Amino acid sequence: MPGEPSVSIFGDAEALADAAAERVAERLIEAVGRRGRADLATTGGSTPAALYLRLASEPLRSRVPWQSVHIWWGDDRYVPRDHPLSNVFGVDEILLEEVHGVPLPANHVHPWPTGRAIAEDLGPEWCATTYAAEARDALPQSPAGVPIFDLVLLGVGPDGHLLSVFPGSAALSSDQLALAIPAPTHVEPHLPRVTFNPSILGATPAILVMVGGVAKAAVVARILDGPRLDPAAPDGLPAQLARRASAAWFLDAAAGSKLQPRP
Repeated sequence: MPGEPSVSIFGDAEALADAAAERVAERLIEAVGRRGRADLATTGGSTPAALYLRLASEPLRSRVPWQSVHIWWGDDRYVPRDHPLSNVFGVDEILLEEVHGVPLPANHVHPWPTGRAIAEDLGPEWCATTYAAEARDALPQSPAGVPIFDLVLLGVGPDGHLLSVFPGSAALSSDQLALAIPAPTHVEPHLPRVTFNPSILGATPAILVMVGGVAKAAVVARILDGPRLDPAAPDGLPAQLARRASAAWFLDAAAGSKLQPRP
């Protein structure tokens, strides 16, 4: 069994973003001090935007050794990088903004090659295979050959998905490191995806799950308080793969409002 994560509940979305930014900064600083670089796999959605704002503002903008940080994405929608629904878009617009962003070298930013795949009609499978090869070339690997990120940042979908791994997804039983995922019909946006296999969660030493808003309260309670379900089942909860001792769940009061009391 993977153990249980730590769960922290903050008063509101602002406090959640403050705490998450501090945790991300601490992890990046520690990794650079230990091995000379830090590799962060980040996520999409609206919640990380407030996190990026704080990382790009003082004091974290100066505290983090950005010249030694590399940014990756756990998954993305199969759209160009500059599309508003791309998971890269928020990082480009906030964290890497030309005037107020952080001084991260351009070659330390590792987006999924969706733009090239679309422009050259190479397909999402090529995109996934190419990204997997890039990660394996750049990162240390577990004994199973899974790249090891210093920190994986995650959100949770309304159906309990994480990354672009939905309940019953073929990704849950695949031995491929990265996969193309057909457009989901049950959650928006209805776009094809590319995603890492959730096996990356077993390789990373640190996972941070950020969830905000009352709309996620019920699914958060099912994930963290309910019985462990087979994530490959149609009614499974892939986000339970982040219910493990290496994970910290940061929630605002609304998202945590249906959880059982914790010590």
